Amino acid sequence: MDYTLTEEQKMIQQAARDFAQNELLPGVIERDDAQQFPTEQVKKMGELGFLGMMVNPKYGGSGLDTVSYAIVMEELSKVDASSSVVVSVNNSLVCYGIEAYGTEEQKEKYLTKLATGEIIGAFCLSEPEAGSDATSQKTTAIDKGDYYVLNGTKNWITNGSTASVYIVIAQTDKEKGHKGINALIVEKGAEGFEIGPKENKLGIRGSDTHSLIFNDVKVPKENRIGEDGFGFKFAMKTLSGGRIGIASQALGIATGAYELAKEYSNQRKSFGTEISNHQAIAFKLADMHTQIEAARHLVYKAAWDKDKGHNFDLSGAMAKLYASKVAMDTTIEAVQIHGGNGFVKEYHVERLMRDAKITQIYEGTSEIQKIVISRGILKN
Repeated sequence: MDYTLTEEQKMIQQAARDFAQNELLPGVIERDDAQQFPTEQVKKMGELGFLGMMVNPKYGGSGLDTVSYAIVMEELSKVDASSSVVVSVNNSLVCYGIEAYGTEEQKEKYLTKLATGEIIGAFCLSEPEAGSDATSQKTTAIDKGDYYVLNGTKNWITNGSTASVYIVIAQTDKEKGHKGINALIVEKGAEGFEIGPKENKLGIRGSDTHSLIFNDVKVPKENRIGEDGFGFKFAMKTLSGGRIGIASQALGIATGAYELAKEYSNQRKSFGTEISNHQAIAFKLADMHTQIEAARHLVYKAAWDKDKGHNFDLSGAMAKLYASKVAMDTTIEAVQIHGGNGFVKEYHVERLMRDAKITQIYEGTSEIQKIVISRGILKN
């Protein structure tokens, strides 16, 4: 097993690191306070190829591997998780879903623009009564021959008002249960499609999170992804890859907090010496570093599995479960190491702590990851 990054991966890592420091860090606290979407930063990430990293170049993508994507997600998330979640959703859920399961016409029409960042996408699965239980879709897509009529509400949708393309999971045949669910591509501006108020969130406050309302929205039959009834399987397969993105985000949040805490501990003095010389602080840093390295190995393993064509359901779930816990634990300790300053916005760690929590919730809660993991290990 070789964990050494290739020269290309090192270059990509440095490019992402430079972008995070030069473009994301300035104004990140102000964007968080104002709940401001990072419009200019997202545009620049599209120009750098970060929004279609794994998409085939013939559709405008960068054609890179999943490990490179995980590296970029980590670097961006060290500084601004509100920006990195845009990269995660557009790459893992929207671009991947259309490229892997869409028609050639859908790829030409939508993927080419999504991969270059000309537009961004959103993935619409969660509902008021269908969060972890994705089979309980109340949104309906009634088959009318050449088109579907879409009705319902979707909750907690990342890129809710800024996306141009929405992949909506809806129930077509209730009697068939999860085998009667479809995935439909819906365009912004469709008649009857309304965007609800922006959510006022604990963390990732710069991320654009909304409820979406569909009132008799006509969706052409050619906008269905896959065969009739493929929607639930599509959502589960797509989310498996999405978990690698969120695990990478959690890893980045943890690493960013650790680096700030280590730097601070080498500057802050108490009892006549830098606090890093006190065993209580040094041992915290030792634990943080060890846990982050363990999380990184899990993330890279899941990304490697995906690149090799192996089943990555189990490794992706383990990576997300552990990395999100490490993100939460590390950011809490980073605040503690900063003491009173950790509670102050200008030191960044309180924001990273708030951002860390969502990684244990979206794209499958930690409890759902344990279900996936336990089923995976018990059937073998």
